[in-house]
Amino acid sequence: MIDCHTHLWRVGEHVGPRFMESARRCWGATDAAMDVSPDRHTAAMAGTEAAIVLGFHAPHVDVVVPNDYLAAYCRQAPKRWYGFASVNPVEAGALDELRRAHEELGLPGLKLGPTYQNYHPMDRRAFPVYAYAEAQGIPIMIHQATTFPRESPLQFALPLQLDEVAMRFPELKIVLAHIGHPWEADCVVTIRKHPNLFSDISALHGRPWRYYQALITCVEYGVTDKLLFGSDFPFYTPEQTASGLRGVNRILEGTALPRVPDTVIEAILARDPLRVLGLRV
Repeated sequence: MIDCHTHLWRVGEHVGPRFMESARRCWGATDAAMDVSPDRHTAAMAGTEAAIVLGFHAPHVDVVVPNDYLAAYCRQAPKRWYGFASVNPVEAGALDELRRAHEELGLPGLKLGPTYQNYHPMDRRAFPVYAYAEAQGIPIMIHQATTFPRESPLQFALPLQLDEVAMRFPELKIVLAHIGHPWEADCVVTIRKHPNLFSDISALHGRPWRYYQALITCVEYGVTDKLLFGSDFPFYTPEQTASGLRGVNRILEGTALPRVPDTVIEAILARDPLRVLGLRV
């Protein structure tokens, strides 16, 4: 397996009290569960061939993982860890920081989260960052889905907002995280429309009915070849995610509802996100 969605951060250093308060209130998170040291990340990924490790620059919600910190970890295993830098594309200096992260730090991807970073995806101030990523072949992992911090504007989280971004930057590779939940159908029709838009399945199997609906929608719209395996560690491990994927049809027992085909499930597990995103040949 290759995990395309993992986090590296220390509670108290990179993840602040405002974010943790919301995480505790909404789903009972603990500091210990959320804290991801380099050693813990390495141990959790022991069963994977490689992983994308995401930075995060979102002071709006009290989370800042410096690109230098991420790069230092990824340099320890350059054939296993693929770091995605993070900038807020509407802030002054964002393009310079992305250029530094890519050209000097060697981080091959970019992590964005408009709802966390408090900007509309089609804000024109973000266009230079999108254009640079497109020109340099830098794929973007974007959180275009709901979330729990009370400061996060959900109006900036809608998957359909990526439709116009993809039309304006057609060669830019973008992964919509979490199949855009709870707007999974909107995510599906958006990635179907654009050749360089994809989605990952991370952090969904814990909601079995929504997960099943999301995957069967992907089957019905013919986009299962655009789904990438990701866990969203530390929220789930790769093993938990793989088990959840293989068990997606369990809730159908005794019903006539259509099953997610086993071939689709195994294809997601076998797919190489790094090749899909042009990060290796």
